[in-house]
Amino acid sequence: MGKILCFGEFLLRFSPAADGQWLKTHDLPVYMGGAELNVATALARWDMPVSYCTALPENYLSRDILAGLKERNIITDTILYSGNRIGSYYLAQGTDLKNNAVVYDRAHSSFGDLKKGMINWDHVLHDISWFHFSAISPALNESVAAVCLEALQAASKRNIIISIDLNHRPKLWGHRNPHNLMAELLPYCDVVMGNIWSAHDLLGIPLDPHLIEMNNKTAYLQHAHQTSVKIMKRFARVKQVACTFRFEEGEHGISYFASLYSAHHWTDSTVYRSEHIFDKVGTGDCFMAGLIYGLYNQIPDKEIIQFATAAAFGKFFEKGDATSQDLNMIQKRIKQYE
Repeated sequence: MGKILCFGEFLLRFSPAADGQWLKTHDLPVYMGGAELNVATALARWDMPVSYCTALPENYLSRDILAGLKERNIITDTILYSGNRIGSYYLAQGTDLKNNAVVYDRAHSSFGDLKKGMINWDHVLHDISWFHFSAISPALNESVAAVCLEALQAASKRNIIISIDLNHRPKLWGHRNPHNLMAELLPYCDVVMGNIWSAHDLLGIPLDPHLIEMNNKTAYLQHAHQTSVKIMKRFARVKQVACTFRFEEGEHGISYFASLYSAHHWTDSTVYRSEHIFDKVGTGDCFMAGLIYGLYNQIPDKEIIQFATAAAFGKFFEKGDATSQDLNMIQKRIKQYE
């Protein structure tokens, strides 16, 4: 097979300490991030051939970033240099992107100002067999959404496998309803990853309040199976749907498990638990990378869901947006939790 291409916005993440301590210590950690870059980083770490397509301005910051990407063994010749600024976001340490602790600074970034016709897809998609993007990109604005559709159409014509992460960021969508826009993109997708809530918010897949009120693993997995079937019935090209579940346990703990629906049967993961975690950012991206890794290498479904879930769980114990776990670390964790 050819290379994997991850398409999305590069972001600088500024991570201030809680309660304003960063103002007193003059310390503001910064990380290279963005959902699709996090996926690319994990895949490169696992020796997969991966390219990254984004838009950056032509300045010294971008040159530093480019050097950092090359150090991660990510192919960068598909990056477009245009516009004037790099997108960023601020997230207080120990929080995640699903609450009010995140502050985006992405308006008029190089990626956010992309328009149809700016990217040479013949060049970008050369020798590509897998195209990955996430719902974050079309959430930015109508212009970027049109670029996403342009990319999917170009990839589809080349019979490239297409995957999407249904990561829902309400702050990006604002008052816009994503249902119609996402309904234009999903018909091109082969692999869908998300959870029952993002499938509801982005695609309009109904939630079952009875199963949710039961609040146990069996009920949640049953809901995941129902959601997966409904996605496949609505979007005929979809071949695999993965649903993840993450729940807080105690003040600092977490439980995490997932389900994969493929070839009309379900495969569920072990439940991973810990009383303490370090960082919540990038766990879903790490799961997505694990899912792509398993499907790309055609390993059995049971091994795919265990690998992706173990990789995502391991990300909870790393600071920063992307994982540095190697394959051996993930396999050890799978055996530990068996």
